[in-house]
Amino acid sequence: MPHSLRSKSFLLISLLLPMAAMAQGWPVKLPVEPLQASLQAEFALQSGRLDQAAAAYFAAAQASGRDTRLSERATRLAILANERALAEQALALWRAQSPHAPGVRASTAALALRDGDVASAQPLLAGLMNDPDPQAWRQALGALINAAGNRTAVSEVVAALLQAEQLPPTMELWQELGRLLLRLDQRQLVAAMVPAAVRHFPDDPRVALLHANQLHSNGQVEEALAVLEPLQARVAGDVALRNALAAQYDAMGQWARAAQVMALGEQSVQSWGLRAALLVRQQDLPGLEALYESLVAEAGSQPDAAQRLLLGKIAQYLLRPEQALAWYRAVANGPERGEAQLRAIGVLHHMGRSQQALQAARALQDDVLMDREIRRDAYLAEAELHGLLRDPRNQLQALTRALAAFPGEAALLYARGLYWEQQDDVVRAEADLQALLVQEPESAAALNALGYILADRTTRYGEALSLIDRARVAEPDNAAIIDSYGWVLYRLGRHQQALEQLQRAWSLQRDAEIGAHLAEVLLALGERQQAQIIYRQAVALDPDSRAVQQLRDRLEP
Repeated sequence: MPHSLRSKSFLLISLLLPMAAMAQGWPVKLPVEPLQASLQAEFALQSGRLDQAAAAYFAAAQASGRDTRLSERATRLAILANERALAEQALALWRAQSPHAPGVRASTAALALRDGDVASAQPLLAGLMNDPDPQAWRQALGALINAAGNRTAVSEVVAALLQAEQLPPTMELWQELGRLLLRLDQRQLVAAMVPAAVRHFPDDPRVALLHANQLHSNGQVEEALAVLEPLQARVAGDVALRNALAAQYDAMGQWARAAQVMALGEQSVQSWGLRAALLVRQQDLPGLEALYESLVAEAGSQPDAAQRLLLGKIAQYLLRPEQALAWYRAVANGPERGEAQLRAIGVLHHMGRSQQALQAARALQDDVLMDREIRRDAYLAEAELHGLLRDPRNQLQALTRALAAFPGEAALLYARGLYWEQQDDVVRAEADLQALLVQEPESAAALNALGYILADRTTRYGEALSLIDRARVAEPDNAAIIDSYGWVLYRLGRHQQALEQLQRAWSLQRDAEIGAHLAEVLLALGERQQAQIIYRQAVALDPDSRAVQQLRDRLEP
C-alpha cells in the first residue's frame, strides 16, 4: 500500500476507534477538539445512543465556546434522551452564549413544566407569546407540546396565562392552543377560552370554528353544527373561510356537508381535488364518477398539467388504470410532472407490469432535471415495489442507494427503520428512527414507530409509553397511534385500559394488526369467543400479517 494511503487510513482509524468504543459502551474520555467531538456525536447518533451523542455534542460545544448550534443540539438531544442533568448543563451553556434566543427560553420553560414548576414557566411563555418575533409564539407552543407528559402543569400554565390576559391577540395561537388542550383532554379549559376568544376576536369566524371544535369534542354534535350553520352564508366570496369550514366539517365526520361547502363559490383544481377527496371518504363512487365526467368536460380539449394530474388521480381511484396512466403520461411539464411520473409507477405495478414500474422508478432517480424530493421519492417507490415483490435484498439495496444520494434524509431513515423492523433487527431500526427524531423531534410517525417497536420487541415499556404519548399529543385521533398506545398498555399488564384503546382504534380503522392486538387482549381477559370473532375479521383483512400469524395456533380450531 502506498505510504500516503497508509497515512490516511491510520488517521481514519484513529478517529473511528473512540467511536467504535462508544458504540460498544466502553468508557471513553470525550475529546476536546470540536470537529472530532462532533464526529463522535454523529456516530453515536447513527448508533441510536442519544445520551452519548448529547454528551459528545456538549463536549464539542464546550470546546468551541461560541458555536450555539452545538449547544442547542446538545440541549435538544439531552431532553429527547431524558438526560436531565446533561440537559441543564447544555442549556446553561446555550443560555450563556445566546441568553435571549427563543429556543433557550422555550427549553427552559419545557424543563420547568416537566417538573410541574408553573410559576417559573409562566413568565417565559408569556414573553415568548408576546415577542415581536412572529416565530417566538411557535417556540412557546413547542415548549407546551414538549412538556405534554405533565398534563396538569400544561393546563395550569395555560389557565394562568388566560386569567392574567397574557395571551396575545394572535388568532392562530389561540387555535393551536385550543387543539393542544383538546388533545390533552382539557375540555373545560377550552370551554373557558371560547368567551375570551369572542372578546378578542368578535368578528373573526375562526372563533366559531374553535367553539364548534370544542362542542364536538364534548359530544355535542348538534350544538356544534348549529354554531357552524351561519358561516355557510359567508363562504361564497371567501375561499379561506370556505376551506376552513369544510375542514371543520371533515374533522367532525360530516363529509357530505364538507363536500357541499367546497362546491360553493369559485372553483379551482384545489377545490375540485378536495371535493374528490371528500367523496372518496364517503365512498360515494357515483358522486366521484359524476365529478370526474364534469371535470373532463370542464377541462375541454386542452387541460392544463394540474387538471391532468387530478383527473389521473380520480381515474386511478375509480379503477380505470389505462385512463389514469394516459392522464399521468400527458403531464409533460410544470411542477406536476414529477408527481405524475411517481403515480404512474404505482399504476404500472397494479396493472401487473412491475418490471416496467421498476425501470420507471430508476429512470426518475437519474433525471437530474427533476426536483430533489421527486428523485428521493423515486427511491422510496422502488424500495416499496421490491417489498411488494417480496425481494428484501433489493429493497435494502434501493434504500442504501437512496441514503447515499440523500444522506440523513428523514423520509429515507423512516423507511429504512421500518425495513429493519420487518427484518427483526431492532437495534438498526432504533438507530435510524432515533436519528430521524433528532432532526424532527415531534414527528408523530417516527415517535409512534419507535414506541411501537420498543413495546412489541423489547421490555423497555416505559420508554415506549413516553414516545407514544408524545405521538398521541400530535395526532390524538390517529388509529395507528391509538393501537400502539393500547398495545403498550397491554404489555404493561393494564389489560382493561388496553381493551378500551384498541376498541377505539378498531372502530376508527379496520386493520389486520389492530384486530389481532384487540383479539390478543380479549383472549387475555378470558373473552375467547369475542377474540375469535375479531381474529377472523383480521384474517380476512390480511392473513399474512405477523400479528395475525402469532395468534393462529391459539385461536384457530
